[in-house]
Amino acid sequence: MIIEHLLTLDGLSSSEVYNLIEESLKVKTKWTELVSKNSLKGKVVLLYFELPSTRTRLSFEVAALRLGCGTIYLKEEDLQLTRGESISDTARVLSSMGDLIVARVKDHKRLVELAEHSRVPVINALTNMHHPTQALTDLVTILEVKGKLRGVELAYIGDGFNNVCHSLLIACSKVGINIRIATPRGYEPSEDVVKRAIEYSKESGSKIIILNDPVKAVKGADVVYTDVFVSMGRESEKERRLRDFSGWQVNKELIKYAKEDYVFMHCLPAHRGEEVTSEVIDDKKHSVVWTQAKNKLYVAATLLLRYLA
Repeated sequence: MIIEHLLTLDGLSSSEVYNLIEESLKVKTKWTELVSKNSLKGKVVLLYFELPSTRTRLSFEVAALRLGCGTIYLKEEDLQLTRGESISDTARVLSSMGDLIVARVKDHKRLVELAEHSRVPVINALTNMHHPTQALTDLVTILEVKGKLRGVELAYIGDGFNNVCHSLLIACSKVGINIRIATPRGYEPSEDVVKRAIEYSKESGSKIIILNDPVKAVKGADVVYTDVFVSMGRESEKERRLRDFSGWQVNKELIKYAKEDYVFMHCLPAHRGEEVTSEVIDDKKHSVVWTQAKNKLYVAATLLLRYLA
């Protein structure tokens, strides 16, 4: 039996990505009705997290509890992994007792190994290379606020070699969003991820552009997106990174190059005063970061229903 996992968005066709997005919006609309059905009663979701999380953990735990699932939250130090047990043996044990594993791990290769030895589906809740549930949430939010995906102009400003940017590249290339990535030199996204996104874009019509100029990226954008300059696990590089990213902040001066009806997005947590100013993130007319954050709940619920119902 082949077990379907969600480790990246690469394995999903464009239509499957669209279906997940549309289903998430339906789940949002019918949330009260779905909660009342308690349709996942008796299922158990295991959340294995090697890294801290606010929105992703909350979205899966709350969605599971609202839909009737039990949840068990497991940190790396809670398990025998810290005493030498292999991730493959741990996967065998976890999957023999739970119905679904939601995993946030430091190294993507470790997640792949976990999935290879799991008897139940594994959902990637973030690795160093990919964050597929975040990208799905971003597309849900864009469709909700813009009314379309194909032809939307998205500008991503900041660190390109990170999980959010990589998953956004794949997601946008699957659904026809034109994405411009602007990073300082040396911080461009993975060449392999860019290559795959370009291949997917041939079917969807998406345009993939990598730049080293934030103004060119933002000019005419429908969506302006940024992430922290210092990601989890990169704290030792903070001083150098903040120096390298000087002048790359999303602020009122930069955002004026976007379309008049632009929306601002951020996966959060935000380091106010670094990658974005409070003036931009708190702009009630343009910022949709809180809608974006709440939509993680409905994406999580959609995935739980897909894998467990």
